[in-house]
Amino acid sequence: MADNDFDVIVVGAGGAGLAAASEATAQGARVLLLEAGARAGGSTRLSGGVFWASNTSLQRRAGIEDNPDDQFHYYMTVNQYKVEPALVRRYCDLSGPTFEWLVGMGASSPLENLYVSGVDKLPRGHRAERHGEDIADALEGSLSGRSVDLATHTRVEGLVMRDGRCAGVRVGGEEVTAGAVIIASGGFGNNRRLWAELYPSAAKQGALAWYIGADECRGDGIEMARGIGADIAGLNRGLLLMTPGFAEDLEPYLPPWLMHVNHEGRRFIDEATEYSVLSEVLGEQTAGECFAIFDEAARAEAKAHPAPNWAADRLAGFAANGKLKSAATLAELAEELGIRAGALEATAEHYSEDARAGVDSQYFKAATHLRPVETGPFYGARIRPAVVCWTGTGLRIDAEARVLGLDNRPIPALFAAGETTGGFAGPCYAGGGASVGSAVIFGRVAGGNAARLSMH
Repeated sequence: MADNDFDVIVVGAGGAGLAAASEATAQGARVLLLEAGARAGGSTRLSGGVFWASNTSLQRRAGIEDNPDDQFHYYMTVNQYKVEPALVRRYCDLSGPTFEWLVGMGASSPLENLYVSGVDKLPRGHRAERHGEDIADALEGSLSGRSVDLATHTRVEGLVMRDGRCAGVRVGGEEVTAGAVIIASGGFGNNRRLWAELYPSAAKQGALAWYIGADECRGDGIEMARGIGADIAGLNRGLLLMTPGFAEDLEPYLPPWLMHVNHEGRRFIDEATEYSVLSEVLGEQTAGECFAIFDEAARAEAKAHPAPNWAADRLAGFAANGKLKSAATLAELAEELGIRAGALEATAEHYSEDARAGVDSQYFKAATHLRPVETGPFYGARIRPAVVCWTGTGLRIDAEARVLGLDNRPIPALFAAGETTGGFAGPCYAGGGASVGSAVIFGRVAGGNAARLSMH
């Protein structure tokens, strides 16, 4: 590149990178935006397009009173304070204003798309009309007419350090310099080698595990920053969705009418619980797995919504090819799956009594989701948290999106945002849309700070 002098270089053009470029250019910075894929948007474009926010115009229109203090308390509590409070506080304070910023750019989120996306009682999930496409398009559109060069099919090879500060990147065998660099290259979902080191919960699932995000998310940004002394935060964090291994189809929701038991033959949760919580609780069971048990009557009545693979005809097919185990009796099914037979029989008996009474006396699942388990043949699917939705281990940053070194000091002129970072994601995915929200919020913080630093 003949002209290799930019104010800010942004590595990665997903939600975080686009937000960073938008904010930096709005402040007059000249930006180089580098994207390894064919187009901008990254995993944000592939997402459901939910933004987790409080105190928004959409909430007020719906008559919902909410505020960042309550949002912060909820997030910290549900994650047992195993997150960086400063990052969570910044997120909550900026979530409302950042949502309005997106809406002002054209990301549409109609009133009917406001819903409870976490395990609290307040609707904080704001779903864009065209899902992730809306958010990515709005952010990319905001760059029109601004001083930004977007280079796709361009993978950064490393960071350039001069006099102790990050001064640019290496790309295509050349050095391109800037006053500040922002790493927003996504997570490492498409890098199984890094799973073993940074996300062992995913790695231990072996061949069953697969990743649903952008192919370009290989952990490049994490590794290049570690190479210059950056620290890592949030070991073994991310979101694993549960799967019966029927097919590589993304189905985050399991039918609530199933009866889940562990190897000991006992139920351990309300089967209709939010998938993010169910996945975390499942990890505490023997071998980190459970079994979805149901009978022939339930199979015959099964509908495609909310999980098409659990429709009656699909289940019959999976039973025929062995992906779904079946047996004439519960004792035989228990033997095949490795469950305590007597305990499974007792659990099914109690569950069936509750189903007929319309009251779940153990876990208080809604009566509409109760189905007796008493009419053979019986079916059992092994459920494991093995679909890697996103990774939450990454570069340690502070609330200003500055990358921190192993000495806990900011690496001068180096910022990061989005899935490349760690410390915000806790053991529980507390609200659907928090990952997209984190990318956009901290991308914007990083872009503003990088622009001010580089143009000072």
